[in-house]
Amino acid sequence: MTNTNMGTGTGTGTGMNTGTDTGAGAGMNTGAGAGMNTGAGANMKANNDRETLRVLADAGNETAADRLADLADAAGDLDELSALLDEGCIHAGFLLTRRAAAAGDLRELQRISDAGYDEAGSELDRML
Repeated sequence: MTNTNMGTGTGTGTGMNTGTDTGAGAGMNTGAGAGMNTGAGANMKANNDRETLRVLADAGNETAADRLADLADAAGDLDELSALLDEGCIHAGFLLTRRAAAAGDLRELQRISDAGYDEAGSELDRML
């Protein structure tokens, strides 16, 4: 049985690494490159993924835009979240509203509402 590890090996290597499953360890990749990428290749892959998501989002793929919003939220990149909201990403509006409500930022809730995320207006009304 062959187990394929799509992605990158440890360090800067990239590509597809294939290993062979062995007996009781079936499901475990024992081939070269098995494991988590923690080197420079991980950053390259993250950038490539973000670039690919951006291209897909620009082409109208809502799922890609939502994933970009999740990445921006995890990185604390409010400018990116705001840009995604301006592009019509409802998920970005949700994430921004959650942050603004937690911070008690009424002006930001108004801005998010004005940008088209109606739930921010509801949250603003609730907080007033």
